[in-house]
Amino acid sequence: MNDENETQKEENIETRENNETQMAEEEADDVVFEPENEDGEGEGEAPQKKIKKLREDLKRALKERDEYLAGWQRAKADFINARKEEEKKRAETIKFANKEFAQEVLAAVDSFDMAFANKEAWEKVDKNWRTGVEYIYSQLLSVLEQNGLKQINPIGEKFDPNIHTSVESVPVTAAEDEDKILEVVQKGYTMHDSLIRSPKVKVAVRGK
Repeated sequence: MNDENETQKEENIETRENNETQMAEEEADDVVFEPENEDGEGEGEAPQKKIKKLREDLKRALKERDEYLAGWQRAKADFINARKEEEKKRAETIKFANKEFAQEVLAAVDSFDMAFANKEAWEKVDKNWRTGVEYIYSQLLSVLEQNGLKQINPIGEKFDPNIHTSVESVPVTAAEDEDKILEVVQKGYTMHDSLIRSPKVKVAVRGK
C-alpha cells in the first residue's frame, strides 16, 4: 500500500511539472514588448532579440529540468530493482532454511514410518497408546504440509527415474505390472513443489 501511495505521489509530481512546463512555454510565446517611447528611452536590444533570448533561456532551463528528471527516474528504478533483488534473496534464504529444517524433521517422521511398517509388532501395542501415537503422527504431517512439505507415497504407480529411486528390482510375470512400484522403502517429500527427497522404492521387472 505504501509503494502504491509513493507511486501516485510521484506521478502527481511529474504531471504538475509537465503542466508548469507547458504554461511556461505558452507564456514565452505570448511575450509582447511595448514599443519604444518617442524619447528613445529603452534603446538597446530589439524586442525580437529579447524574445529570442528568453526562449533560448527557457529551452536551456527545460533541458536541465529534463536531465534532472531523467536522473531521478533512473535512481528510482535502480532503487526499486535493488529492493526487489533484496526481497528475492531474503525469500530464497528463508526457503533454504526451511528446507534444511524440514530435512532434519524427516528423520523423526521416518521413525514413525518404520514403527508402522512392522504391522505385526505394531498391532501388539496397547490400542490406546497406538491411537495416540498415530494422532501425533497425523498432526506432525499436517503441520509440515501447512509449511509447504508434502509426502510422496507412490505405491502402485509407474516408476519414474526423475522422481523415484529404485533400490531393488522384483521379478513379475504380468505385463501390466512391469515398472510398477510394488513397495515404498522410504517415502519421499516435496517442499513448495520442489523435490527435496526422492522416495526409495522396489520396482517390478518382467522376467524374460
